[in-house]
Amino acid sequence: MFKLFTWWNGISPGGWFDIKRRSVHVGTDDYGNRYFEDRKVSVEGRKRRYVIYDGLAEPSKVPPEWHGWLHYTFDEAPTNAPLKRQDWETDHTPNMTGTMFAYRPKGTLREGGERREADADYEAWDPNA
Repeated sequence: MFKLFTWWNGISPGGWFDIKRRSVHVGTDDYGNRYFEDRKVSVEGRKRRYVIYDGLAEPSKVPPEWHGWLHYTFDEAPTNAPLKRQDWETDHTPNMTGTMFAYRPKGTLREGGERREADADYEAWDPNA
């Protein structure tokens, strides 16, 4: 019942029906996200491309090769023409913003609230001046 009314927790039954009706499954990535492409050319002159996330709709879970395919950087899907992984590339790390694992530099309230001295060109606003 929950899936009927939420789009952030996966695709709704209506959306799933629509994509399955007019699109073809192109591939699945290592995170379980599924990728689709329309059968017909759209008004823009190209086939629309979709991703159905596995779990929460978190765009940072889309790997670079699939991101390039979704945004028409690559014509061929990574299932047909996989990208060569470079030596300097690292594995995916999820977006931790809003979680207890988020990056918090010195000076933030959670880290004690102490911040460094302001630079010389900074002058605090005085409402009485």
